[in-house]
Amino acid sequence: MNKFSDLYQRIISATAGAAIIVSSLIIGEWAYFVVFLTISLLAQWEFYRLIKLQSYLPIRLLGVAIGGGLFILSFFVARGSLNSNFYFIIFPIASLIFLIKLYKKNDNNPFLNIALFYLGLTYVALPFALMNVVVHYHGWYSYEILLGLMLIIWASDTGAYFAGIRFGKRKLFERISPKKSWEGAIGGALTAVAFSIAISRYSTGLAMWQWIIVSLIVVIAGTYGDLVESMFKRTMQIKDSGTSIPGHGGFLDRFDSLILAVPFIVVFLKLF
Repeated sequence: MNKFSDLYQRIISATAGAAIIVSSLIIGEWAYFVVFLTISLLAQWEFYRLIKLQSYLPIRLLGVAIGGGLFILSFFVARGSLNSNFYFIIFPIASLIFLIKLYKKNDNNPFLNIALFYLGLTYVALPFALMNVVVHYHGWYSYEILLGLMLIIWASDTGAYFAGIRFGKRKLFERISPKKSWEGAIGGALTAVAFSIAISRYSTGLAMWQWIIVSLIVVIAGTYGDLVESMFKRTMQIKDSGTSIPGHGGFLDRFDSLILAVPFIVVFLKLF
């Protein structure tokens, strides 16, 4: 009964979350901006909260503020409303952490905490900021690529889940994630590629070969993103990164694949 209840809760949460994300993308760039900025801030807040639970002091408010600022800056630069020179504002503001730690008398590991502060920016804030490059890939707002990317990730996760349950025998990375199997990873890869081909038939955002490459990036980088998140949670000695999303944990749990995949996808789109 509990398993059925948990599955039902996961389905409801996933459906509601997907509806919010898809609706925001389709409605327009300002709806996208509000929703994804909010997700970015919540994910970064979650990251620093978990770090703080282990008695580290990364200065959460400053990190979240800079992460939010980076998302806002990248949005306006990508849409052509700001010159890219405005990015340089981030560097002196981010350097304030050194001055703050200099006057923090109760911090016994200042440089370790500074490193964790910057980790929150590079691991969480930067990938979300790069999503603005994806939605403005053609020089104007276009939701097709990011929506296709999200659909491929969801398809990959679903394919991996059911293939793992049905055929999973060989462990993919038992030390970090005992439940993941090679069979599940292959099932996820096949589902992702199939979805990318289907998307290419209805989307003019990218050519078919580009969609297939994007799906392969999602499978490889997304799988490692999930494993990195599992490693992080094991280090923090927790099961989920949060309780914000019923049945799914926190925002880092739901967006771990996207966080690691987006930087590689942006590089691919820019170079090819």
